[in-house]
Amino acid sequence: MRNYLDFYIDGAWVAPMRSRPQDVINPATEQVAGQISLAEAADIDRAVTAARRAFRSFGGSSKAERIDLLDAIIAEYKARSRDLADAVVEEMGAPAALAAVAHVPLALVHFEIARKILLKFDPSSELGSTRLVKEPIGVVGMITPWNWPLNQIACKVAPALAVGCTMILKPSEVAPFSGQIFAEVMHATRVPAGVFNLVNGDGATAGAAIASHPDIDMVSFTGSTRGGIEVARSAAATVKRVHQELGGKSANIILEDADLPSAVRQGVEAMMVNSGQSCNAPSRMLLPARRMLEAAEIARQTIGRQRVGPPSEEVDLGPVVSEVQWSRIQDLIAKGIQEGATLVAGGLGRPDGLNQGYYVRPTVFADVTNNMSIAREEIFGPVLVMIGYDHEEQAIDIANDTPYGLAGYVQAGDREHGRAVAMRIRAGQIALNYAPLDLAAPFGGFKQSGNGREWGEYAFHEFMEVKAILGYA
Repeated sequence: MRNYLDFYIDGAWVAPMRSRPQDVINPATEQVAGQISLAEAADIDRAVTAARRAFRSFGGSSKAERIDLLDAIIAEYKARSRDLADAVVEEMGAPAALAAVAHVPLALVHFEIARKILLKFDPSSELGSTRLVKEPIGVVGMITPWNWPLNQIACKVAPALAVGCTMILKPSEVAPFSGQIFAEVMHATRVPAGVFNLVNGDGATAGAAIASHPDIDMVSFTGSTRGGIEVARSAAATVKRVHQELGGKSANIILEDADLPSAVRQGVEAMMVNSGQSCNAPSRMLLPARRMLEAAEIARQTIGRQRVGPPSEEVDLGPVVSEVQWSRIQDLIAKGIQEGATLVAGGLGRPDGLNQGYYVRPTVFADVTNNMSIAREEIFGPVLVMIGYDHEEQAIDIANDTPYGLAGYVQAGDREHGRAVAMRIRAGQIALNYAPLDLAAPFGGFKQSGNGREWGEYAFHEFMEVKAILGYA
């Protein structure tokens, strides 16, 4: 049983101003795995005061000091990698292998990339006789989700630290264990008091207090589009910068000249990673309508090889994160059936033999039209929809016919053909022929998928302000 009842504020573990414990549920067992405390506005005030005070010195720290700090964090993070992986398995049900080879190392890479960029980063430039200077924006409030908990913490904390910001992190109260261990990493590396603060809590109280706080200069939020709207509303009164990485319903266009069997198989497998709980998941597969039957059979066979079970075992999919999430996925699967889509694999209920835990049957629908609920709404579970198109222009129109624009995928036999189609997709990151993830490339969305960019050097600029000194030269 994990009991993480204290917050990390001003370089020390401190009790909340008022005791408000909350159970954390292991989604594989549906049993209580531990407790955290839920913060109130007074706890946020205390963390902000510490961060504001720390910024006076850390905001002017040297590049060498911040590189040394990143080196220390990287070393300590590596030393705690097993503990971090165990926490991710327990808090959100990720298979142990996925936690070890993806969840934990992806977060580490963000720190390694930040260090590499900082070595060469020059915050100053000349524009005629004017001097342009980029400075750290100040105190940053960070609100992170449960689906890739460490990755989403690291992709904010690493660049913010690198440029000299101080911060208050509120990880998801649904999956807070890895965030706690991350704070232990920061404490062990002697991050200056007040530079990094961790406060647990829910969105309605702690999240709203962060977004609206007058002494927080920027809020960086990753989560649902609905949540992002509320954060922006709360932040509006203080005119702070709001960075948002929100939902997605990403199209995966399989072009006529692509290798259909390979493209469908890889698309199904990519959709099922992390039990479909990824904002950039290729959840809408667009393919030539005349080949729908063939593609559906390939998808059915691929799903048949997906192993679902306890995350401690050798499986491809563990449970989804919570009962709330499980119920939402079930509702949308039921809508897909009711609206006339063809159920190729999976369906309602738990997989056979799994009577406890929030397990979902990996599901594929064929013959989906883009006006169906399962094509419009972000399901955030292991559910793939297959949509047929008659010609390429129609495929591009369908891909762009969504309120989201986080990611897109294009599969083509001819690379130039794929490049041309990728240029026409209205989304922040497009992967050609299942290109591997590039954590140095900017990541963020068009439309209701958010604003601003994370990852790599683009993230540095998100956490900085520009000052122009006229007549400098």
